[in-house]
Amino acid sequence: MATASDQAYHDYKRAEAKALELMRAMRQTAPRPADIELALLVAIFELHKGTLPGATVTKIIQGHLEVLAPYYTPTAKTTATPSSS
Repeated sequence: MATASDQAYHDYKRAEAKALELMRAMRQTAPRPADIELALLVAIFELHKGTLPGATVTKIIQGHLEVLAPYYTPTAKTTATPSSS
Protein backbone atom coordinates (compact mmCIF):
# COMPACT_ATOMS: atom_id res chain seq x y z
CA MET A 1 0.00 0.00 0.00
CA ALA A 2 1.33 3.42 -0.94
CA THR A 3 1.93 5.93 1.81
CA ALA A 4 0.38 9.39 1.66
CA SER A 5 3.80 10.73 0.67
CA ASP A 6 4.11 8.16 -2.13
CA GLN A 7 0.64 9.04 -3.40
CA ALA A 8 1.40 12.77 -3.28
CA TYR A 9 4.60 12.19 -5.28
CA HIS A 10 2.72 10.05 -7.80
CA ASP A 11 0.07 12.76 -8.16
CA TYR A 12 2.80 15.38 -8.61
CA LYS A 13 4.55 13.31 -11.30
CA ARG A 14 1.27 12.94 -13.23
CA ALA A 15 0.65 16.69 -13.02
CA GLU A 16 4.25 17.42 -14.01
CA ALA A 17 4.00 15.14 -17.06
CA LYS A 18 0.80 16.90 -18.13
CA ALA A 19 2.39 20.34 -17.63
CA LEU A 20 5.41 19.37 -19.74
CA GLU A 21 3.08 18.02 -22.43
CA LEU A 22 1.20 21.33 -22.37
CA MET A 23 4.45 23.28 -22.59
CA ARG A 24 5.53 21.26 -25.66
CA ALA A 25 2.15 21.99 -27.30
CA MET A 26 2.49 25.67 -26.45
CA ARG A 27 5.85 25.79 -28.22
CA GLN A 28 4.01 24.88 -31.42
CA THR A 29 1.67 27.88 -31.13
CA ALA A 30 3.84 30.46 -29.34
CA PRO A 31 7.48 30.31 -30.36
CA ARG A 32 8.56 33.13 -28.01
CA PRO A 33 9.52 31.75 -24.58
CA ALA A 34 8.32 34.95 -22.88
CA ASP A 35 4.78 34.38 -24.20
CA ILE A 36 4.75 30.83 -22.83
CA GLU A 37 6.24 31.91 -19.49
CA LEU A 38 3.63 34.61 -19.01
CA ALA A 39 0.78 32.29 -20.00
CA LEU A 40 1.95 29.65 -17.51
CA LEU A 41 2.24 32.23 -14.74
CA VAL A 42 -1.26 33.51 -15.50
CA ALA A 43 -2.49 29.90 -15.23
CA ILE A 44 -0.97 29.66 -11.73
CA PHE A 45 -2.70 32.85 -10.64
CA GLU A 46 -5.97 31.60 -12.16
CA LEU A 47 -5.57 28.33 -10.23
CA HIS A 48 -5.68 30.32 -6.98
CA LYS A 49 -8.11 33.05 -8.11
CA GLY A 50 -10.71 33.77 -5.48
CA THR A 51 -8.94 31.73 -2.80
CA LEU A 52 -5.60 33.49 -2.29
CA PRO A 53 -4.46 37.07 -2.78
CA GLY A 54 -1.99 37.74 -5.58
CA ALA A 55 0.82 38.55 -3.14
CA THR A 56 0.46 35.11 -1.56
CA VAL A 57 0.51 33.40 -4.95
CA THR A 58 3.68 35.35 -5.76
CA LYS A 59 5.32 34.08 -2.55
CA ILE A 60 4.30 30.52 -3.38
CA ILE A 61 5.84 30.81 -6.85
CA GLN A 62 9.03 32.33 -5.41
CA GLY A 63 9.29 29.48 -2.90
CA HIS A 64 8.94 26.88 -5.63
CA LEU A 65 11.56 28.66 -7.73
CA GLU A 66 14.04 28.65 -4.86
CA VAL A 67 13.61 24.89 -4.51
CA LEU A 68 13.81 24.19 -8.25
CA ALA A 69 16.62 26.54 -9.27
CA PRO A 70 19.46 24.38 -7.93
CA TYR A 71 18.30 21.46 -10.09
CA TYR A 72 18.66 23.58 -13.21
CA THR A 73 21.96 25.25 -12.35
CA PRO A 74 24.82 23.85 -14.47
CA THR A 75 27.11 23.74 -11.45
CA ALA A 76 24.62 21.81 -9.31
CA LYS A 77 26.22 18.86 -7.56
CA THR A 78 23.20 16.64 -8.14
CA THR A 79 22.40 15.09 -11.50
CA ALA A 80 18.79 14.30 -10.64
CA THR A 81 16.10 16.72 -11.72
CA PRO A 82 12.58 17.01 -10.40
CA SER A 83 11.30 15.65 -13.71
CA SER A 84 13.46 12.52 -13.63
CA SER A 85 11.89 9.34 -12.34
